[in-house]
Amino acid sequence: MNVKIALTAENFIRRMIRFNGGVGSGFRLVLKPGGCSGMDYDFSVEKQPLPGDTVVMHDDIRLFVPEASAPLLDGVIIGFEESMTQTRLVFVNPNRPQSCGGACGSSAAANVVSIVRKPV
Repeated sequence: MNVKIALTAENFIRRMIRFNGGVGSGFRLVLKPGGCSGMDYDFSVEKQPLPGDTVVMHDDIRLFVPEASAPLLDGVIIGFEESMTQTRLVFVNPNRPQSCGGACGSSAAANVVSIVRKPV
């Protein structure tokens, strides 16, 4: 499975792991049903992978990806944006369905998908 993470996103994810999980924890990334395209991104910091998760190493970051999400997340690029009003991870996914055509919040249909998270 191929996942690319921009340096700024790596730093943000490392901070999330350090403050929310500690040593050995990982970043769990899931593509789940929801949104106007039928799919939403969800992520969390977990101490260990859940049963059925694939562990993908990206430098020192452990990504936990459920088996069902792995094919849909293959090739995803994770970026990071910060402004005066928000901090967010941005997902560019070549496997996304194209059904809604607009900016759909956390939906996978938009070319660039962002999920707003407050800095840790």
